[in-house]
Amino acid sequence: MLTTQVVDTTNKTQVDQFIQLQFRLYGNCPQWVPPIIDDVRTMLNRQKHPFYEHSDGEFFLAKRDDRVVGRLGVVENKPFNKAQGKKHAFFTLFECENDPEAAAALFERAFEWAKRRGLDTIVGPKGLGPFDGYGILTMGYEHRQMMTMMGYNYPYYVDLVEKLGFTKEVDFLSCYLPGDKLYLSEKVHEVARRVREKGIFKVISMRSKKDLKSWANRIGQLYNSVFVNNWEYYPLSEREIKQVLKDLLLIADPPLIKLITYKDNLIGFLFGFPDLSEALQRAKGKITPWSIVDLMLEIRRSKIITFNGTGILPEYQGRGGNALLYDEMEKTVHNSGRKFEAVDMPQVAETTQQMRRDLKNLGGIEYKNHRVYHRPI
Repeated sequence: MLTTQVVDTTNKTQVDQFIQLQFRLYGNCPQWVPPIIDDVRTMLNRQKHPFYEHSDGEFFLAKRDDRVVGRLGVVENKPFNKAQGKKHAFFTLFECENDPEAAAALFERAFEWAKRRGLDTIVGPKGLGPFDGYGILTMGYEHRQMMTMMGYNYPYYVDLVEKLGFTKEVDFLSCYLPGDKLYLSEKVHEVARRVREKGIFKVISMRSKKDLKSWANRIGQLYNSVFVNNWEYYPLSEREIKQVLKDLLLIADPPLIKLITYKDNLIGFLFGFPDLSEALQRAKGKITPWSIVDLMLEIRRSKIITFNGTGILPEYQGRGGNALLYDEMEKTVHNSGRKFEAVDMPQVAETTQQMRRDLKNLGGIEYKNHRVYHRPI
């Protein structure tokens, strides 16, 4: 018999059931990168996660007898709705066996929750924070997940949501540059040269985590302004910004972090990270002294870089700043003494025209797509 229940997020057993479903479904999947279990616990913890300072959510389990077969979270992001003029709920952390009845039952609970709050549309998957990733994977199942910055799911997930009446909201495309293409075109170099000669834009490279920490507050203040025109934008709270910066510092390789200034005012950034997917797979969701050492070593031995966080204030876009950032990053990559095999550029919304143009100019090859869905309720 199929039943659904609200997760008591103060009940360790129920939270563990919610978390462990994903590990059971994907335990033998070589493309899946396990999340850090403590991070998922925090997402369900209304006392710890900064999201709950301004918004709320609910989480559900679907069971057949005593077997957990599905899970789902639904949230109301009040700052997003206010900034965008919407009445949206977002679904998140959706995992399910290939069981349409269970998926339907879970979403019915989410619809009811959203309706009670006066919301008119449910959109997702979309997480609680900007590094939680977006969408259901619809292309590129053969490729490994890029750390925990994006999700991985089996192909049947598309049918589960589309049969419930969900349709496309926006696609997030991921691109890569293979090793033999890790060189910018002469056109990009020429634009960067002209911008550099004018001396108005300057790129600042980080040499250590101490350098990065000294800029952290200014990066945080800039973050809310850079992405104001993005589909997923909402103004992050002070605690949410601190959480983003904390996560950034944890996995950062400082030379791969570039900042850009205009007349000494910080106006943009390019965040590069070593791909830690293999170490995260070995950690199996657990943070131990050994897994921490392994992650730190992986920062130095990883052969793939991911760019996840590139932005310039809207009023300075189209003036060559992006070319200058990429030019400086290319120098760092080729002068590092490490032979990088590829650059991964994950989850660029199709609505971000400037970034899409940049990827095209760089020769990016599309290899994954994550689709965010919506359905009126």
